[in-house]
Amino acid sequence: MKRVPVLLSAGLILLTMSCARPAGSGKVSNHPRVDSLMKVMTLEEKVGQMVLFTSDWTVTGPSMREGYIEDIRAGRCGNIFNAYTADYTRDLQRMAVEETRLGIPLLFGYDVIHGFRTIFPINLGMSCTWDPDAIGHSAEIAAREAAAAGLHWTYSPMCDVSVEPRWGRISEGSGEDPYLGSLIAAAMTRGYQGEDLADPATLLACVKHYAAYGAPQAGRDYNTVDMSERWLREFYLPPYKAAVDAGALSVMASFNELDGVPATANEHLLQDILRGEWGFRGFVVTDYTGIPEMIKHGYAEDLRDAARLAVKAGIDMDMVGPSYFEHLVELVRSGEVPMKTVDRAVRRILEVKAALGLFDDPYLYCDPEREVSETLTEDNKAAARTIASESMVLLKNDGILPLRKGERIAVIGALADSKDDLLGSWRGAGEVKSVPASIYDAIREYNGPARTSYAEGCKEFGEDRSGFARALATALPADKVVLVIGEDCQWSGEAASRTDIHVPGVQTELLERLKSMGKKVAVVLLNGRPLDLSKESDLADAILEAWYPGTMGGYAVSDVLFGEYNPAGRLSVTFPRNLGQVPIYHYAKNTGRPHEDPEAKYESRYLDVVNEPLYAFGYGLSYTSFEYSPVSLSAEEFSGDGFISAFVTVTNTGDREGTETVQMYVRDLVGSVTRPVKQLKGFRKVTLAPGESKEIEFKIDAQTLSFYRKDMSWGPETGDFKVFIGGSSDNTDEAAFRYEI
Repeated sequence: MKRVPVLLSAGLILLTMSCARPAGSGKVSNHPRVDSLMKVMTLEEKVGQMVLFTSDWTVTGPSMREGYIEDIRAGRCGNIFNAYTADYTRDLQRMAVEETRLGIPLLFGYDVIHGFRTIFPINLGMSCTWDPDAIGHSAEIAAREAAAAGLHWTYSPMCDVSVEPRWGRISEGSGEDPYLGSLIAAAMTRGYQGEDLADPATLLACVKHYAAYGAPQAGRDYNTVDMSERWLREFYLPPYKAAVDAGALSVMASFNELDGVPATANEHLLQDILRGEWGFRGFVVTDYTGIPEMIKHGYAEDLRDAARLAVKAGIDMDMVGPSYFEHLVELVRSGEVPMKTVDRAVRRILEVKAALGLFDDPYLYCDPEREVSETLTEDNKAAARTIASESMVLLKNDGILPLRKGERIAVIGALADSKDDLLGSWRGAGEVKSVPASIYDAIREYNGPARTSYAEGCKEFGEDRSGFARALATALPADKVVLVIGEDCQWSGEAASRTDIHVPGVQTELLERLKSMGKKVAVVLLNGRPLDLSKESDLADAILEAWYPGTMGGYAVSDVLFGEYNPAGRLSVTFPRNLGQVPIYHYAKNTGRPHEDPEAKYESRYLDVVNEPLYAFGYGLSYTSFEYSPVSLSAEEFSGDGFISAFVTVTNTGDREGTETVQMYVRDLVGSVTRPVKQLKGFRKVTLAPGESKEIEFKIDAQTLSFYRKDMSWGPETGDFKVFIGGSSDNTDEAAFRYEI
């Protein structure tokens, strides 16, 4: 590929000298080209590097700036998002490189959340694979496709722990657990960034939404977050830190406030923790219009004040909002913002551009031939089909699954014949035309048109029952019914909070009518959050949680229903019995009056429902069965830097091969501060043939037992502990041990 020189000051300084690139993903260094630029940039040009505007390609927020092309030519905008395709980004890059005074390349970003063109399951679904390597591979594929379309930067991974099913963006994260979420965050970061960011098959990762965005009050998006520093550090910050430790070089500040201060101006988050404690060396960007929103938060007087607060707190780049664009030059010249603050921010941004190889070749990512060859390949689609199958969780099965090929099967439900809903929210550049089959299409293809029938029955929302009669007539001659119900794909994701987490509309009523006919019904769920399935769980003969499974989701659902793939997904988030139990999660703490006696009144319990969830964290069924031996320990106590091992033998007691996720939880019985009843500390996936057994070992050391102690120091304490091992958080065997510091 032709290399284009980047010139300074009409060619007075040539920046194409040979120089070693930063070694490895996630590393930045003092690049001589950055040093040269910093010496000759005007204040206006520096502020331009701190500006991120959206193109007119697509809109992902409430407002949009016109005239961004003129801003690029004038050096007032150094970064663009919502612009992709190799040709389009090349045109914009050419303006920046060839028509501005300094020729600094643009950085192109886009929301590549669970795939770019090849769409994988939503992130909540992928987390149910409990397979960080597979999820990391999905990020690698997404990076290759997106980078081939001219993109450099993705706003992912989303590291927000959430126990709030009302919140629509729970669909974008990895569920409720900080341990599992941390492994996934690190894997996705490595998948996007690879070994060298200058490789044109990689993307710059962005850790979001920093921090604690997943805990909004009342489950309402953008709402206030308030929690103790201890809870924040132990249960909400770990996935963000894992992504930073894995090499992520950009971080996005969240919309919410925390402890009364919007994250966009929260020096404790951005300076004390992110840069001071974690040693982060990349740049921090706001979320969409995050700086001006501080005015309505009641934290900034006006746009000028908001810009001052944000930049002094450590925000390096302003996404979409005009705050830096309109006020930062004035703030520096008035002395309210030190020049060194701007210089630090600009250097961070330029160093990341250098790490991406953009100073060596600004057009490195603009290759139309590679855009074609890397996009929606058979390998990519095969990977999407596999991980979609792995993400599905069998919640119930009274023996009707797997279906047998050749049975008369009635497929019912509007979602069954929808390709669009398979893609879910935040589907990148995924298009319905690239989805080869709906769920109904895939079942009919596998089972044969003569043995497969379809009726819509009802929409996924609304009160229209006019299609019931036809659905019942279609089901009447069938041996089994597959009823696909759930949420419209736009009912989850950003700005999609719900106060009612039942299956919407009259879909459950249709299930009741089908069951009243005496039909065997397997329910397939498409949804982006835990739902209240109390009725469906009683009515259905089987329930398969399929989430929004992506481009190849129709085939993946068929694979699982017919047993071509033995379901192995495990819940990464708890399903409540009803909304009144929320928040409900596996690492809750005991009270002084835990519910232990079914007859007792003055204990921590409900009058109308049991405390336990409908489907617990870690739960999932298989078409085979597994048996666990009692837990055994290598020793009953250890000390200092030593460790003990916990062992369990798992046996496949069924008649087909299956994969089990063996989970280990730990409880500290007495601490200087109260501790959760169970914390996930390890897991192993094991595939066993019928009758096969395997011993699984977990090592327990001081790090396993560490937490934020009463004085907020991190470490273990002397005391008694329990270890729990089993197939879900509510189905374990236990053993006791002691640790001495």
